[in-house]
Amino acid sequence: MAEVGLLPFARVALQVATPVLPPYRTRFSKHPFTQPQLLAVLCLMRYEDWTFREAEVRLREHQELRAVLKLPAVPDYTTLYRFLRRLEDDTVDRGLQETVRRLRRRRRRPVSAAIDGTGLSDTSVSTFFHRRLEQHAHGTRPRRPWLKWLIVVDVQQQILLAQRARQGPGCDARSLPGLLDMAARGAPLGVVLADAEFDSEANHQHIRQRLGAKSIIPARRRGVPNGAIRNQMFRAFPKKPYRQRAKIESIFSAVKRKLSSRAPGRSLATQVRQALLLGLAYNLYRLRHRTTHRGCQQSLSVAAKGVKAGRISPPTILETI
Repeated sequence: MAEVGLLPFARVALQVATPVLPPYRTRFSKHPFTQPQLLAVLCLMRYEDWTFREAEVRLREHQELRAVLKLPAVPDYTTLYRFLRRLEDDTVDRGLQETVRRLRRRRRRPVSAAIDGTGLSDTSVSTFFHRRLEQHAHGTRPRRPWLKWLIVVDVQQQILLAQRARQGPGCDARSLPGLLDMAARGAPLGVVLADAEFDSEANHQHIRQRLGAKSIIPARRRGVPNGAIRNQMFRAFPKKPYRQRAKIESIFSAVKRKLSSRAPGRSLATQVRQALLLGLAYNLYRLRHRTTHRGCQQSLSVAAKGVKAGRISPPTILETI
């Protein structure tokens, strides 16, 4: 990640993890590392797509990175793995809500939210390798169950508001109420956009009656749908505001290109935590990217004022390049 760098990301990750977790799990815990430090290391692993052994090696090589994380020593890879197994999903959710709070700051306007899901692989084996195996075996091979990652995003800021992970494939319509309730804690919802996979009269009623938002979900093409709201979507579908739903696909693309497309782990619980940490790492990336961009904007404005006042000489063409 050459755009942001390891040190700024690690600094932001530690700042977010500190109010989320207490320093130690119990009063009998060992004190070489705190829980926020280990959580920041796990987010850094997802940010760089490291394994546990690679994280230990990289921390041993970079003294500045250890200084930013305030690590007195290098944690062993087994320490990181055991902390991941003890980590609860609610803790990662609190970390995600903390990033949403910092990203939104004083904004109170209702957001346009989109909900969708994508698949994450549990290994590094490529799809090309699977196709080659099927060609040599002269038939399709049985596929292992993959992980389904469901997220709710703010299409304007392009940040995650809520997330869940489960074993796929399966119907995602039942997951919509719980995900939207979690997203509404961090930001008020004005419009909810979803594809036909989440189409049901109960989901429309939950969005409009309980959350007080407008739901735009296309009806499945199986004749005239039942229900007043689904029938309204079928008769007069609002196509123009629904176009904003495509931004969630851009977020999926950014996560898989910039961070990782995997949720490694031998057990389902480990894969779920890896997927949730991936979403937290993306919000940390957005938080740090926004802070860096704001710093550049402020430095440019200060420099412009200095040039206008005559205290600073205007930069040459070579200096701007």
